[in-house]
Amino acid sequence: MPDPVTAITGGLSLISGGMQSKAAKSAAATQAASAQAGIDEQRRQFDIVRGLLQPFVEGGTGAFRQQLDLAGVSGPEAQQAAITAIERGPEFAALTRQGEEAILQKASATGGLRGGNVQAALSQFRPQVLSSLIEQQYGRLGGLTATGQASAAGVGTAGMQTGANVSNLLQQQGAARAGGTLAAGQAWGNTLGNFGTLLGEVAGPDRTINIGKPGSLFGGNSWGF
Repeated sequence: MPDPVTAITGGLSLISGGMQSKAAKSAAATQAASAQAGIDEQRRQFDIVRGLLQPFVEGGTGAFRQQLDLAGVSGPEAQQAAITAIERGPEFAALTRQGEEAILQKASATGGLRGGNVQAALSQFRPQVLSSLIEQQYGRLGGLTATGQASAAGVGTAGMQTGANVSNLLQQQGAARAGGTLAAGQAWGNTLGNFGTLLGEVAGPDRTINIGKPGSLFGGNSWGF
């Protein structure tokens, strides 16, 4: 018949099962927390990248709108407002002043100040300067638009990469938790199986537990139980 060592073994088996289950859950929680830390860091890095590129994205967006205005895509009123802004700008004023002074000085030096050629040159000069500045402005805005587009693409790429990394970490997190639950269940399953085997050993030939009988696992003592 089983001796007290067998009883102790059964008790230790239960304790071991509980410890194994707790350890499995603790390990799963640690892995899940590590995955969450990775998720938080990925999101933090994405926010940093987006913050760094945001000024370029905003600048490019504004430049693209101005390009649409100059090209007439936004309507005639918007186009006229954009052209008027260039015409009233300091660059146009400086260029026309310098150019007209140069024309007048040249005409004065050659004695043709009152000639028709001078008047024609003066009348054509301002429209030519304005047309040139419109083209230049459109080209400058194009450079800003390209920068903004590249920055927006960079944010998009970073977002997609962050999403993929976070998805992988979430899968790891779920796998860790599921694995911990399964491991805990397996630990208890093994423990109960072992304990069932122990009870089978304690049972007598009639498949009843020998409790209270001399020589049994829990019987044959001076207290009469």
